[in-house]
Amino acid sequence: MATSRPYAVVLFGATGFTGALTAQYLARHLPAGTPWALAGRNRDKLKRVAAGLSGDADAPALVEADSADPRSLAELAAATRALATTVGPYMRHGEPLVRACVEQGTHYCDLTGEPEFVNTLIPRYHEAARKAGCAIVNCCGFDSIPHDAGTLFTVGELARA
Repeated sequence: MATSRPYAVVLFGATGFTGALTAQYLARHLPAGTPWALAGRNRDKLKRVAAGLSGDADAPALVEADSADPRSLAELAAATRALATTVGPYMRHGEPLVRACVEQGTHYCDLTGEPEFVNTLIPRYHEAARKAGCAIVNCCGFDSIPHDAGTLFTVGELARA
């Protein structure tokens, strides 16, 4: 497990559409002085995303990592206390990152809307994450909002019936 972590938070998948929106949000809302990084496969694309950010947060570091390279994911997870990812589809690209986060004791967060992915993670990683002292948080954002809104609507309608 990592002992020295240069970043408080890393955003993996920062060069995609949702990743770039998330990077902009972080740039506007992270407190000044918070060490953070953008991560992805292509440093040039990461530079372009970073150059377009505005806000009070310090400029992010740039880290190359690839969901098909377990070593790069382990190094990425070891470098931060919390890792947010927008790299999907999660059934194809997500589990190696979750595994790396659990092995490094790094908090993990995604925005998946893929129930099969979430249902796969719980039995495989819950106990190990608990022992490592890290959280695996799924369905936090864009992809899960339609499902959450539909559930909220349905609960409201059932209460009226």
